[in-house]
Amino acid sequence: MRKGRLLISIVLISVWLGVTGSFNYLKAQANDWTEPFPPFKIAGNLYYVGSKGLANYLITTPKGHILINSDLEENVPLIRASVEKLGFKFTDIKVLLISHAHWDHNAASDTIKKLTGAKYMVMEPDVSVVESGGKTDFQYGNDPTTLYKPTKVDRVLHDGEEVKLGGTTLVAHLTPGHTKGCTTWTLKVEEGGKKYNVVIVGSPNVNPGFRLVNNTAYPKIAEDYQKTFDVLKSLKCDIFLGAHGNYFGLEMKYPRFKDEGISVFVDPVGYKNYVEEREQAFKKELAKQKSGQ
Repeated sequence: MRKGRLLISIVLISVWLGVTGSFNYLKAQANDWTEPFPPFKIAGNLYYVGSKGLANYLITTPKGHILINSDLEENVPLIRASVEKLGFKFTDIKVLLISHAHWDHNAASDTIKKLTGAKYMVMEPDVSVVESGGKTDFQYGNDPTTLYKPTKVDRVLHDGEEVKLGGTTLVAHLTPGHTKGCTTWTLKVEEGGKKYNVVIVGSPNVNPGFRLVNNTAYPKIAEDYQKTFDVLKSLKCDIFLGAHGNYFGLEMKYPRFKDEGISVFVDPVGYKNYVEEREQAFKKELAKQKSGQ
């Protein structure tokens, strides 16, 4: 009987540690999600309008603007203030895109759609997650703290499709694993008479709790992650950006931006190193899970 009770206690403690560990991870990640960050022009018609921890990008055109990521409901006033501080109208946003269907990047999409009338465009494998308010997400669907208001998608995107507005073209690259429809965006901008290839990475990260082996909710997850790294390595990158500022060293680069200009964000080596480091982290976690550790 004592052995039975001890076993039950161990199991309960393990479950509790798993849950609190995941909660603490999310809490730690969220510390800077709503912290304001100075909006600024990156290059050409591409601007940073996000918080310290959550990256949002405004692409301006004569026909209206494109916004990448809506973030949390709490971030909408911050995003709007950033757009207006740069001299643009928030209501001129015509297209809303996301990096992937996790609440920290898309929870406020319904609100922004209603405020601006923007058309919401999402990669096909993430559409059901977006329109269910997060309930069909393979990892977080049963976690009420990660759910958000369901939002109707106006255009379903597929790998390699283009989003065009006012002479600017963005290409949607399916980089799955982190979510089934995780999207990396590329575009070209011109600054000082020179053109630059911009890569905005969706996410190559394996979050705590992600099962890479025998995942019945996402059987092809490991295969999809590897596809993502293959895609990321194939992209031409001058300006390296991502869904979170820490992907590309925003906090370290921004203080140098005033004196050094665009060259701070022209970082093909940093991009290559980031992708390689993330791929090795994925392979290490996959090997660990395969060995049953």
